[in-house]
Amino acid sequence: MTGTVTHDPPPGPAGRPGRPLIVTEDAALLDDLLRLCAAAGATPEVHHGVPESDDRWAAAPLVLVGDDAARRVRGAARRPGVVLVGRDQDDSGVWKRAVQIGADHVLMLPDGEPWLVDRIADVAEGIGRPALTVGVIGGRGGAGASTLACALAVTSAREGLRTLLVDADPLGGGLDVLLGGESAEGLRWPAFAASRGRVGGGALEESLPELHSLRVLSWDRGDCVAIPPSAVRAVLAAARRRGGTVVVDLPRRLDDGVAEALAQLDLALLVVPAELRAVAAAGRVASAVGMVVRDLRVAVRGPYAPGLDDHEVARLLDLPLAGEVPVEPALLRPQGSAKPPGVTGRGPLARFCAHFWERALVEAGGTR
Repeated sequence: MTGTVTHDPPPGPAGRPGRPLIVTEDAALLDDLLRLCAAAGATPEVHHGVPESDDRWAAAPLVLVGDDAARRVRGAARRPGVVLVGRDQDDSGVWKRAVQIGADHVLMLPDGEPWLVDRIADVAEGIGRPALTVGVIGGRGGAGASTLACALAVTSAREGLRTLLVDADPLGGGLDVLLGGESAEGLRWPAFAASRGRVGGGALEESLPELHSLRVLSWDRGDCVAIPPSAVRAVLAAARRRGGTVVVDLPRRLDDGVAEALAQLDLALLVVPAELRAVAAAGRVASAVGMVVRDLRVAVRGPYAPGLDDHEVARLLDLPLAGEVPVEPALLRPQGSAKPPGVTGRGPLARFCAHFWERALVEAGGTR
């Protein structure tokens, strides 16, 4: 049994990972809490009551109070991030004790163990503001969605943001190839096919190839492997916990795995060439994607068919206009002679991406 009362715990001092605080005299409960902390990669501080130093009580990013110690901490200063932990599923008085100590959450072992491990692991990783997560999807085949996704990721990294580029299209040829890193060392999607539950954000980041100052999760050149929706959810949740930005290149088909990816997005860009057939196809994509994504915008790519411009395309699709995606002739050359999209920081595509991030980050509440 678990139950929420109020809010999440505060981050550690100066954004650094902090140590959880355990308050209990119950030896069996302490053993369980120490075991869960070890599973989450955290080293806790243990006390039988409120620490003599008020700073330790106030600064701990997470406080786990055993039900046996609730009476002893009743007079402590109120703070967020307090969890009351017990074992008696039938004890209705636990809620009264939680209110008396200002607990955010009531948790009963062993049922609440998975939730508690996740919460402790968040503390161990120093969780702050989640990554601004942007999806890019083509309104029709060949719309240039992968090119834009790469350019957005490269631009984000060049601006000094922690950046992860995720290739969610197993049939797209691999974004590592587009970035010139198909032979770079690191894990690809098939390595995460068996992921369940929580994936460590730091471990994920360190395991992936690093190209142009960003991390890339792409596909290998082996047989196509189906990635279960649970693995997609676990991997993207880990990526978001690291902060910065995450860019997801999405396929036009919508299966359960893609739906999981869409659910993680803060906003999505629908790339639409300015021609009537492309607009008609994009309307069907927008209808499906819009059922999951809260903020869907259209990015229009020229050249324009007679009677169309970027505002008219946005009007026909009834979507907010993110802007006009410029076409760079250099990107139309054979792959071997072209630099990755946006890598030089010059040209109209790089300027579009820089302006996009400037607006998106302000809308999301500042840099991450």
